[in-house]
Amino acid sequence: MSRVYTTRMICQEGSLCAQHCLNNLLQGEYFSPVELSSIAQQLDEEERMRMAEGGVQTEEYRTFLQQPSGNMDDSGFFSIQVISNALGVWGLEIVLFNSREYQQLQMDPMHEKAFICNYKEHWFTVRKLGQQWFNLNSLLTGPELISDTYLALFLAQLQQEGYSIFVIRGNLPECEADQILRIMRVEQQQRPKLIGEEETQRMSAPHASETTHTAEEPVLDEDEEELRKALALSRQDLQVEDEEADLRRAIQMSMQGSSDAGSSAPAGGSSEKQTLSAEELRRRRQAYFDRQQNAQDSSSSTGGGTDSGPKPTQ
Repeated sequence: MSRVYTTRMICQEGSLCAQHCLNNLLQGEYFSPVELSSIAQQLDEEERMRMAEGGVQTEEYRTFLQQPSGNMDDSGFFSIQVISNALGVWGLEIVLFNSREYQQLQMDPMHEKAFICNYKEHWFTVRKLGQQWFNLNSLLTGPELISDTYLALFLAQLQQEGYSIFVIRGNLPECEADQILRIMRVEQQQRPKLIGEEETQRMSAPHASETTHTAEEPVLDEDEEELRKALALSRQDLQVEDEEADLRRAIQMSMQGSSDAGSSAPAGGSSEKQTLSAEELRRRRQAYFDRQQNAQDSSSSTGGGTDSGPKPTQ
């Protein structure tokens, strides 16, 4: 589809899209903004002369002179009257698609040659090249292939969205794309995107990667990694020291409890409490000796296998 002529625009609504619409329809640089402005000014002058027929001193005429042109504006917008006059140069005319005049013909849209569509000051062309239909919207990155079965649905969808559709009547000028597509058909693997959509996606991709990077754990250098390991070991040592301190306090309390028990008879229920304290003491001592034994076994396996000695009697 590289032979299909399309113009692209990166602008606000209405900015020279009428010019792009006409050139995409005719498949070449047939109209410039200056030429369309000249047609618009001519239409303005004709309207002024008609208003002057009622008297140049009337309030209506003075009001007309103060109003801006209805055929063009500073953004590059051109009215349907300008487009109609421009196409008239090539012997082409436009008919409103949903008008009673056209509907009475009961024409199948597939049998037409081209359409121009307008919505909120934006114009674009839908044209048949060879035996295939193409959406030549200047807001797209390229021509969009429209199948025969989808054409009627596409036009109906445009109407539902508020577009005004005009049928092009007459013989369009010969173009290279039409000649080539008469003898071959093309397939489209991927539909074109709106201009600016790819750029937006490219701009959002780095932002997403940066967000992902900040959400992940920051990369540490060698010194920071060693510091983190040292802090972890320090926390483990503090935990062991705390457990050993608890064990020493439990032994001391047990000894104090035994001394108190030898000097005085226990009150009701105190023997059960001492038994529970003794069981707790044995549990803590067993856990402590197990840790000590594991540490000694590890050092023996790495330092020559020296005997760690008999396990203390509990």
